[in-house]
Amino acid sequence: MSDNQEKEQPRRRQARGERRIAQLLEAAATVFCTTGYTAASTNAIAREAGVSPGTLYQFFPNKEAIAIELGDRLMHEMRETYGEALAPVDPATPLEEAVGAAVDRFIAFNCEHPVFFALMHGPDIPGRISEEHDALHATLLARIEGLLSSFLPDAPPADLARTANMCLGMYKAGLELALGHEGAERDAYVQELKNALIRYLEPLVGDRLGRPARTRS
Repeated sequence: MSDNQEKEQPRRRQARGERRIAQLLEAAATVFCTTGYTAASTNAIAREAGVSPGTLYQFFPNKEAIAIELGDRLMHEMRETYGEALAPVDPATPLEEAVGAAVDRFIAFNCEHPVFFALMHGPDIPGRISEEHDALHATLLARIEGLLSSFLPDAPPADLARTANMCLGMYKAGLELALGHEGAERDAYVQELKNALIRYLEPLVGDRLGRPARTRS
């Protein structure tokens, strides 16, 4: 066997392993969405993936390890999503446009990966996922506060934190409603969520981000 052939074999094995892991994670996502994390089993995941339980155990020792790997990958992608969604905006941007663009990115991510909501909001998720989600939540709040501070420069930090928490809380409630529906009804709930956020923020920032905020009563 030539040196090149010897080098190719581990690469092929690694590629096959990556494909198998992706296959198992996709199957796990389906099972977690269908039954919830607590009721899911490695046997059900293996069956969904079309492999034997023994094959699954070559890659993951238990369902918690599968959920953690799936959660890690999703949270990495989620961080990229909110980095784009909450990037600094031109102060002349209409509030409706800024809110709509951010909500659309987050909704699209959750619709594409429904298991993210199922894992992050389940009653019995692994501790490591819970810790990482808490860190993600804190970072997300900080990004929202940073975005708000750019067009509410005179607002006290406590007000910014409160407004950011309200925006995130409204988004989570709207997301759960939107994910509970499909098609035109889902679109209608997404629009209601945008309307609620715009009507909440407009008295504070005006219809354009660059306008002076009105004082809180």
